[in-house]
Amino acid sequence: MVKAEGVHKRFGNLEVLKGISLDVRRGEVVCLLGASGSGKSTFLRCINHLEKIDAGRLTVDGELVGYRQVGNRLHELHDRDICRHRAEVGMVFQRFNLFAHMTALQNIIEAPVHVLGQPRAQALQRAHELLARVGLADRGNAYPNQLSGGQQQRIAIARALAMSPKLMLFDEPTSALDPELVGEVLEVMKSLARDGMTMVVVTHEMGFAREVADRVVMMHEGRIIESAPPEQFFTHPQHERTRQFLSKIL
Repeated sequence: MVKAEGVHKRFGNLEVLKGISLDVRRGEVVCLLGASGSGKSTFLRCINHLEKIDAGRLTVDGELVGYRQVGNRLHELHDRDICRHRAEVGMVFQRFNLFAHMTALQNIIEAPVHVLGQPRAQALQRAHELLARVGLADRGNAYPNQLSGGQQQRIAIARALAMSPKLMLFDEPTSALDPELVGEVLEVMKSLARDGMTMVVVTHEMGFAREVADRVVMMHEGRIIESAPPEQFFTHPQHERTRQFLSKIL
């Protein structure tokens, strides 16, 4: 589903990604771990072309992300085509990014109606189904400021799912939440994993990574230094930096 080959990304003189290569199989859950500044979130944003890569190749479901190939050269797509591809990849951020002036239902149906051209009645029916799925069937008419952080994040997940994505990206989705609200968001993510959704998750929730991930990937200074199933990653880490990282958070 995702294939990264030698991906590099710079911000000015700072090289944030230094040749990332990673394959994510269809239906797989991959958790990205690492200290702040290791490049996790930047790599996630490159997968749906929120950040342009400087070298390498990225494909999602066999299609180049943000570019088309002509001969041996890559040409960036027009914004319209980039948005069409991006619509197939759901992304949930640290901050919920809900439209404050819209109800939960309105937030969920906005993109299906205006981007996909779905009939409003069809989008509303799907939105009600998604609200029930994330445990908020009775909160459709609530505005974001009437919802807890955990509820807002669950609405954000429902909004992403409304586009019927083939891939879901999560960028530390619980880091802005009070500790008692983390569990309700993780439960929704676990249910997605059980249903076979392909997911790439940047997280500091070690329990989630251990329980749900098919593979845990350790990033350090813009490189992948370790990748293993969770039972091996957490009990027999191979890289010294991984051992240091885990010793401080477990």
